Amino acid sequence: MMLSTILTAATAYISTSIDYLVILMLIFSSTGKKQRWPVFVGDLLGTGVLVTTSLFIAYVLRLVPQTWILGLLGVIPIIMGIKLLVFGENDEEEAIQKGLTKNASIILNVAIITITTCGADNIGIYVPLFAQNAISDIVVILITFLFMLSLFCYIGFLLTRIPVLAEFLEKYSRYLMGVIYSGLGVYILWESGTLTHFFPSYF
Repeated sequence: MMLSTILTAATAYISTSIDYLVILMLIFSSTGKKQRWPVFVGDLLGTGVLVTTSLFIAYVLRLVPQTWILGLLGVIPIIMGIKLLVFGENDEEEAIQKGLTKNASIILNVAIITITTCGADNIGIYVPLFAQNAISDIVVILITFLFMLSLFCYIGFLLTRIPVLAEFLEKYSRYLMGVIYSGLGVYILWESGTLTHFFPSYF
């Protein structure tokens, strides 16, 4: 059960952070060597705000008595996935560059960039995930998120040395994200019993 929770959490984090690897690469390329840790702390702070917001929304939604109703939240990732596959995403490179040139600390700037570029996607994925899991599972999810954040931050730094890989991710990340978003949405609908509730003869 714990392994399943870890894999689901890792998949959720990867789906919301594939494109953010390119953003991290741009951030590391625009900052000095001594600012690697401030970038990590800023990423952690921004992600922490998004996770806390998602946990609060999930807590409110958990007041809904039937689990299958919460499962309807799985429709959100599916819509997000289809939107990415069909319409793509906005180019945020200019906004990132402007954010890094403001007169504020690197930590604050990176936190703001993380929130503004990842906010809607992360909350849209994290809320359904948190809403259908017990507190013990949420703790496992948060630990997994912390590990994945550290790993992705390091990979984002490495991408500054492998621009070809960064270009590949920038070109194809929306397709990967779209498929994973949709898959997570279907998983949430299934795990919560929503599909069984509406289509009992098929499941």
